Amino acid sequence: MPVIIVIDDEQRQRNILETILEDEGYEVHTAPSAEKGLELIKTFVPDIVLTDLKMNGISGLQLLAALPDGSVKPAVIIMTAYGTISSAVEAMKKGAFDYLTKPLEKDAIVMTVQKAAERMQLIRENISLRNALYEKFSMDGIIGSSRRMQEIMDVVKKVAPTSVTVLIFGESGTGKELIARAVHYNSLRKTGPFTAINCAAIPDNLIESELFGYEPGAFTGATHRKIGLFEASNKGTLFLDEIGDLPLLTQTKLLRVLQDKQIRRIGGHDSIRIDVRILAATNKDLEKEVSRGKFREDLFYRLKVVTVELPSLKERKEDIPPLVDFFINKYNQEFGKRVKGANEGALKALNDYYWPGNIRQLESVVERAVLMCDSESISLADIRGELKMPGSSSPFDIEIPDEGINFEEMEKMLIKKAMAKTNNVAARAARLLGMSYKTFWYRLEKFGLNDGSPIGENNPDLRT
Repeated sequence: MPVIIVIDDEQRQRNILETILEDEGYEVHTAPSAEKGLELIKTFVPDIVLTDLKMNGISGLQLLAALPDGSVKPAVIIMTAYGTISSAVEAMKKGAFDYLTKPLEKDAIVMTVQKAAERMQLIRENISLRNALYEKFSMDGIIGSSRRMQEIMDVVKKVAPTSVTVLIFGESGTGKELIARAVHYNSLRKTGPFTAINCAAIPDNLIESELFGYEPGAFTGATHRKIGLFEASNKGTLFLDEIGDLPLLTQTKLLRVLQDKQIRRIGGHDSIRIDVRILAATNKDLEKEVSRGKFREDLFYRLKVVTVELPSLKERKEDIPPLVDFFINKYNQEFGKRVKGANEGALKALNDYYWPGNIRQLESVVERAVLMCDSESISLADIRGELKMPGSSSPFDIEIPDEGINFEEMEKMLIKKAMAKTNNVAARAARLLGMSYKTFWYRLEKFGLNDGSPIGENNPDLRT
């Protein structure tokens, strides 16, 4: 129930307003002066304050300036006679919500107060949602007790309060955007916007208009002004995911933005100053892309002021149990289930799996298991169908003969098959096997599978 404080030095006016507003369902308190009103404000923390403009002692304008500081100040509605409307307008410029002219009309009172109550509800909901975001993306909200993840979080804690550019490396599904959001929501920019764009998902001919915006007439079909993501992210953070897929021409313009802190809309003539922090992520080996002429070297070094390299899930398997518990709790709430956890057999299977899709795949497996589970805990039967390997009914069906196996030969065979399946496109083959591009290339050379020619060099699919 919204709380309202009415401040007026006329007893009859206070009584009328109290009756009208209580009939509308509001909790109402009244005060005969601004001084008494300020005491009530400190006690009841109102959503709305209705105050007369001219009173003995402190005026309505002075009361507006004297409101105590807090996360949310009440909406102030000024009541004034016709002859002082200019003063009421001045009060609105100084932060009042609206004004009512005397003699007061019931319909006008009810409508104005209702609008103020709706505004205050939206403000409080926004604050609640923002606080939920701060909590979700706080350092404590990132699951990972492994040494690698703790080292990464130490880096995030150090760089978050600054404005330095951060370049995040990692396979698909390892949580690159989660780390970017953690940097933003633990920074001084956390009240500003966080905007994310997947550079690989936007066609080359549209990426510049998305980032920089355009003016009417800039090109066929540009009938109105469009604000780009740089402007929309002002005072906040712009996260450029899959930046390795950014076209070279756009890379040049991005470099200029990083240097000059200015952008120019397509078709525009004026430079626009911006204050945006850039975070970027990729699953590509950008040093290799630089050597191949696919990525600008100067941009690479401007972006990698600080680098974060996320491990794949199979490199941080000690984090699987707490991640499983986290996802079970999440989907219990979503599906109205009461699954208490995963049993020993299921946890062993999840731990032994190779996770080509990383955390994103793990979440999907747990989500389905919670949905389908009919008992108190997830069992092997609930997940077995989700943990398949090519050519095997299960990754756990492989038997080791008494004479043993040559693990390197098996690894070499899998790499050959992956290369054949992807027409020698190394980047795709690496993803099939759940490896980083750098690790996969190392194994190619280790096993002599790289004949010296750049595999996939002339294949445009290598860019994806």
